Amino acid sequence: MALKIIVSYDDTDNDRDALALGRLLAFSGAELSLAYVRHSFGESLDQQAAEQLLARGAESVGTPDMPKFIVANPATSVGLAEVAAQENADVIVFGSEYRTANGLVKPGISAHKLLLGGGSAIAVAPAGLRSNPALSVNTVGVIDEGDPAARQTADSLAAALGATVAEHGSGPLDLLVVGSRKEAPEGKVVLSAASDYAVEAANYPVLVIPRGTALDFSGAAASAA
Repeated sequence: MALKIIVSYDDTDNDRDALALGRLLAFSGAELSLAYVRHSFGESLDQQAAEQLLARGAESVGTPDMPKFIVANPATSVGLAEVAAQENADVIVFGSEYRTANGLVKPGISAHKLLLGGGSAIAVAPAGLRSNPALSVNTVGVIDEGDPAARQTADSLAAALGATVAEHGSGPLDLLVVGSRKEAPEGKVVLSAASDYAVEAANYPVLVIPRGTALDFSGAAASAA
């Protein structure tokens, strides 16, 4: 069974970056979908407008039949977590925070909340990734935090993309896989201070996985390490 990847999407440039990263991660056959969280306040779109927004996103990458989810919740992070749980999604993909300089990664509020105990892997795209649709990943970096699942995920993703695996800090990287800290509950995402710094300092896509959960990008579902 293929991995399931959900892209948090609201038709902004930063979420177009997220969609570009989602397509990269789904390269080997993962199921890619879009999700939009309607809020009960502010400028949240109504149902019809949200449907049109997601339809534009799917059509923009030539996959109009891509699964699309709309959920109402005051908190984007909670709404996305609900969709991920209902769909047994393995990864939630975010763009970087609004006004992040091109090439840099800066998780926004919703991504940060799910990096503090979320049950799905979290991927964050650098700002401007949408402008590089032919992104080539030659080297996948890894910070394993002593968790074999992180290295297994990096190995699997690298094999799917025809890339090699290298330790973070050993040289240039094109994408980084980060394991959760050893104190994290099994199946939950929690970054160590050092890994959090590495994510904030990245200028390439980042994928943070839950403790003990390896992602198999060869087409199989997530498995316990």
